[in-house]
Amino acid sequence: MLTEYLQKKMASAHYKILDDGTYFGEIPSIRGVWANSKTLEGCRLELNEVLEEWLLLSVRQGVNIPGLKNIVGTGTSVQYA
Repeated sequence: MLTEYLQKKMASAHYKILDDGTYFGEIPSIRGVWANSKTLEGCRLELNEVLEEWLLLSVRQGVNIPGLKNIVGTGTSVQYA
């Protein structure tokens, strides 16, 4: 369930090359989830890690997560919307 959510969000990521030649990636639907790296693959990996950390922190804090519903307690009961 969570893997599917992460994959869906990563599929919506936008990437661009900055003036300094590095890559910038973000998930537009989740404010503050972004990454920057020297390579596109490095940027993707870093963005995925940031997304995972954001998701875990959000579940722990009981924050409403776009695209997920019915999160109970520590996130043991999650339904994908």
